[in-house]
Amino acid sequence: MALIAEKNIVVFVGGVGGAKLALGLQQVVAPEHLTTIVNTGDDFWHYGLRICPDIDTVLYTLSGRVDPINGWGLSDDSTIMLETLRSLGEDAWFTLRDKDLATHLLRTKMLREGYSLTDVVGHLAKVQGIQPTVLPMTDAEVPTIVNTVEHGELEFQSYFVQHRWQPTVKSLYFKNIDQATMTDSVRQAIQNADIILFAPSNPWLSIAPILSVPGMRDAIIARDVPRVAVTPIIQGKAVKGPAAKLMGELGYDVSPSSVAAYYEDVLTGFVYDIRDENVETYDLKTISFDTMMLTDEDKARLAREILIWLNEREFV
Repeated sequence: MALIAEKNIVVFVGGVGGAKLALGLQQVVAPEHLTTIVNTGDDFWHYGLRICPDIDTVLYTLSGRVDPINGWGLSDDSTIMLETLRSLGEDAWFTLRDKDLATHLLRTKMLREGYSLTDVVGHLAKVQGIQPTVLPMTDAEVPTIVNTVEHGELEFQSYFVQHRWQPTVKSLYFKNIDQATMTDSVRQAIQNADIILFAPSNPWLSIAPILSVPGMRDAIIARDVPRVAVTPIIQGKAVKGPAAKLMGELGYDVSPSSVAAYYEDVLTGFVYDIRDENVETYDLKTISFDTMMLTDEDKARLAREILIWLNEREFV
């Protein structure tokens, strides 16, 4: 049953944690009122194919086709093509599974035919039966570059997958970001939003690329609506991935408070986990929930709890 169906909700996501909250929202929000805007900083070209890991994770999750073990990729997929590449002497370090390959082939074909990434994502969402709107953060190619102590500059997937996010990070930047633009679809979704959420994605690797698109941050701040982030850090650890390690390497205290402070004036509210205490969030309105999303029921529960809180009169 839909909750607060008359309110338009925009959620910014990247990675598995973001996809989980998007799925929770899909379960409790009327589809015409939910828009998910996805990080594309981790997109890259590989064997001539355009790979969009965060977008695919969101699409597979919302369509119920995601691998339940990894939280990414398709369930019951095989690796015959990948194993064949390795038999031919290739260092096939990025996992391209067989059914998943169809998505990459179709996306690349459509892009080469002149369709925008927004068009492609819309088509892939439709054919997979996804009713809420899913949008890439921009149609431009803006790869995340990770400057490391051990290897110098690495493209994101080389850092994240090939090197298993073990290199020490010195800094990050988003190549060609100054040339990127907000799409009309993203701009309109933000302008129509009654609630803006930032999923428990990595703030530096998943959300920072989105906020760095020219005009994006200002468009969000201009909305006089609840703008709330959910912590990806619980008791000094990341639920999944390199967020905690990265924070330490960049000089941040590994805590929910550091996450809230990093977002600065983008936020009006912050959700931290019930396992943490004494979370300092300055002038932000805060609340704690159980933010661990182990089951689909957990995801719907957390989404519902957040929306009920934001619907209370005293929040705005």
